[in-house]
Amino acid sequence: MDFPFLTETFLRLLGGLPLTIQLAAGCVAGGGVLALLLVLLRQTSRPGAWIADFYIYVFRGTPLLVQIFLIYYGLGQFGFVRQSVLWPFLREPYVCALLSLALCDAAYAAEILRGGLRAVPNGAIEAARVAGMGRAKMAWRIILPLAIRQALPAYGNEIISMTRATALTSTVTLMEVTGVARAIIAETFRPFEVFLCAAVIYLGLTFVISRIIWGVERWLNPVQAAR
Repeated sequence: MDFPFLTETFLRLLGGLPLTIQLAAGCVAGGGVLALLLVLLRQTSRPGAWIADFYIYVFRGTPLLVQIFLIYYGLGQFGFVRQSVLWPFLREPYVCALLSLALCDAAYAAEILRGGLRAVPNGAIEAARVAGMGRAKMAWRIILPLAIRQALPAYGNEIISMTRATALTSTVTLMEVTGVARAIIAETFRPFEVFLCAAVIYLGLTFVISRIIWGVERWLNPVQAAR
């Protein structure tokens, strides 16, 4: 094992870590907002539910890598896209990659949140109605907090999964951890050591995220936190 090379490689890979974290945070934030909109759309009407179900079916049923390629390479083939005000943004690899990650995350997060909503006890909803809460106040103060508490373990796994999925953005020239690793391999032709260092970085990032999620779970569950 060439430890000087491993040390140098590890430090170079750390240079791509901020972009990896930025992509992961952006896709989780954007996907979370869109997931809430999909859940609300399901509650509005039957056509709204059909639209949401179709969206979730498409983005859960196709590989994320294909979605990234369709957005990054495919949108530019349409003239109305190139002539629109959005083209200065959609021609950027970072925007396309972040958009792809957020759209995919929203489909999975919507299903997770739907499971959390179904797990909300009917007794809590009835108690809120008896207390005279309106639908908006009941949703904000009772239903959503309980649903998030129920869905957090599964959503935590989704956050970790999307963090790992940021590695796919290296295919559209982004220099996050995997992108930097591919560049180093092209220079040195030593894939084992380089990807070993990348794996250690992803493992460390996953560990930090899992501990944060665990802390939030304890904070949301007073009984568990008191133990």
